[in-house]
Amino acid sequence: LNIVEGGAMPQSKNDAETKLIGLEDVVNADIEAVCCDQGKAILYIGIEERGGPHYESRTPPVNEELRLPEEIREQWLDFITSVEVVARKGDDREDLTNGYSLMADPDVRRSQERFLKLADANFAILREVLHNAADEEQRGIAAYIIGYAPDRKAVAEELQFAMQDPDSTVRNNAMRGLMALTVWSRLNPDAGVRISPTWFVEMLNSTHFTDRSKAATALYTFTENRDAAILQHLRDRAMPALTEMAQWRHMPHALPAFYLLGRVAGLPEADIQALWTRGDRAELLRRVKPAPRK
Repeated sequence: LNIVEGGAMPQSKNDAETKLIGLEDVVNADIEAVCCDQGKAILYIGIEERGGPHYESRTPPVNEELRLPEEIREQWLDFITSVEVVARKGDDREDLTNGYSLMADPDVRRSQERFLKLADANFAILREVLHNAADEEQRGIAAYIIGYAPDRKAVAEELQFAMQDPDSTVRNNAMRGLMALTVWSRLNPDAGVRISPTWFVEMLNSTHFTDRSKAATALYTFTENRDAAILQHLRDRAMPALTEMAQWRHMPHALPAFYLLGRVAGLPEADIQALWTRGDRAELLRRVKPAPRK
């Protein structure tokens, strides 16, 4: 790609990805620029090799006419405008204890609170758009707002469905909603809302940075109690991905995968923290036993 550290980004994302896919044994590629490390963008290049792990998404829906009500679109635009203002301030604090995001910024929070009524009144059309609308932007809006509906079990089901959407933004919004639901369900265990970690584990094999990053963050929470089944699933399906991610140069992005590897290896939390504090990634990798061949 003729990219060098400190140089310019590729002029065309599509052209760069096409060039990568043209390489022998590369079947898929994705380039994503992420902000920021010391004021500079970070470039992630995802490669899927022939015969390697594959994250399977659904076939894109085909209903070109399906749209959300105009009221929802208007409220969404207000919300996005407020979020952009807050992003420039660098204030991303949010409360997830209600099962959905409520940002600390009062303007964003007011926009989100309006979603509560909209999601309750429009659950059926939100679900229909999420399943069948050809427009990925419409599906992305639906994936975010449906998380504010009052029926938590139904919301969990729809968001887990959306995790297999062919569009990365839809998947991202679905994961955000599921992470909030996970926080709420732990505070309300008698509600019977169960979030499956399966698709989060599988998403670690995605070529998209956002998929991997959000999935690793969610699995960090899922594995806090060292659930044996989840850790085994990680051993079986995601060890190469976690090993790579734990060595990402931007430390905040590498942290969740580093902890997941430590938990898979059976290390106490204090030992994982000590290795992280002194930056000894090599020692962690040495302690992680490879998954048995099948």
